[in-house]
Amino acid sequence: MSPARKLKLKARLHRQIAVMRGRHARLDRFLDWIEDDRARLVRLPLAFLLILGGVVSFLPVLGFWMLPLGVLLLALDLPVLRGPVTHVTIRLRRRLGRWLHRRGGANGTNGADGR
Repeated sequence: MSPARKLKLKARLHRQIAVMRGRHARLDRFLDWIEDDRARLVRLPLAFLLILGGVVSFLPVLGFWMLPLGVLLLALDLPVLRGPVTHVTIRLRRRLGRWLHRRGGANGTNGADGR
């Protein structure tokens, strides 16, 4: 993979993470910390632990939610995963947007008249 392609995929992944910002202050602080290059020593083991926790999701407290979060964290450091992870993230965001639109949007309205 060329260096230009790696940079493009890294920027694309960071844009997808930026979309998650602004929803909750704690999430914003966590995303700031996790995207910092100095957090790599914590990010990699955390990613592997989340993936392992997702694999054994049949146990209490652990769940399937841990698996995609671990893969997302791993994609921050492994260029090979950036393309597939951003592709899936974009796809899921679009599907969620369509689903919310069909349900009446995030504000709970069911149409143009606001009822």
